[in-house]
Amino acid sequence: MIFLNFLLLIVGFVALIKGADWFVDGSAALAKNFKVPGVIIGLTIVAMGTSAPELAVSVSAAAKGSNAIALANVTGSNIFNLLVVLGVCAMIKPIPVDGKIMKRDFPIDIVVSVILFLGVAWTRITKGDFFSTPMNTENAGTIYRWLGILLLVFFAAYLLILIVDAKKNKVENEEDYQALPYWKCALLILVGVGCIIGGGQLVVENAKAIARTFGMSETLIGLTIIAIGTSLPELVTSVVASKKGENGLAVGNCVGSCIFNVLLILGVSATIHPIGVSMEAIFDLAIMIVLSIVCYFFAFTKNINRVEGLFLVLLYAGDMVFAALR
Repeated sequence: MIFLNFLLLIVGFVALIKGADWFVDGSAALAKNFKVPGVIIGLTIVAMGTSAPELAVSVSAAAKGSNAIALANVTGSNIFNLLVVLGVCAMIKPIPVDGKIMKRDFPIDIVVSVILFLGVAWTRITKGDFFSTPMNTENAGTIYRWLGILLLVFFAAYLLILIVDAKKNKVENEEDYQALPYWKCALLILVGVGCIIGGGQLVVENAKAIARTFGMSETLIGLTIIAIGTSLPELVTSVVASKKGENGLAVGNCVGSCIFNVLLILGVSATIHPIGVSMEAIFDLAIMIVLSIVCYFFAFTKNINRVEGLFLVLLYAGDMVFAALR
């Protein structure tokens, strides 16, 4: 039975990744038909497409009451994006960071993460027992519906900012760009979404079964196996973009995905069902914020070099060891 669970988990990941790939292809082609700049495509359509696996998994988990998976998947995916995706891209080729991303998107990512952390940990902070609460405490906080709705409001405002910016910065299509027919764009988007939804269901159900078999917590499996699996689209998309010299798309995809994960995924998940948060998950949120600040510091020179990229990847390895040992 466990073999079948692993097989279906892999099938689910393949469906998620391929579905996200088709969604990105169709959406990006549609955006280019409307002359949207590459960096905006990275921050919106590509980021949304590559975040679709996390959305499918987290929403499915929230609907089934598996709240630990919903939150850990987002936290783990953001940590993976910041450390592994940016780190690997920088190791392949130093990444110039767009000034607009530095001034707008990186700070937004940090601010919304802090808002989420305060919303979840406020009770513990006001009681003064944040650092004395045992790590294995299951009910350390809650992402209530009001916080989920607030995150969705922030998401709508962020999208509006990007749309306004896109209208102000229209670009002509590249000479070698062959526009896809609108029907083909629509077909790729619809098939991609179908694969994403189906793959998300398979991943949640079989990941839970595997976790129960090996005695792993939902938080740990969400932070590691599921987070890595659903973040593969971001890694593949950003690495390919980096190799092609599309650094704006690579960094925009990574930072945009982190923002989308917090605002859209947790917003939708918490609105569907309030998410109970363990003390482990609260500490993971704090770690995510610290790592976001570290990446922002590295990007402050408007360039993430190979040494910094290696350091980010090693940080990820250390965080995973910590998560497993605790």
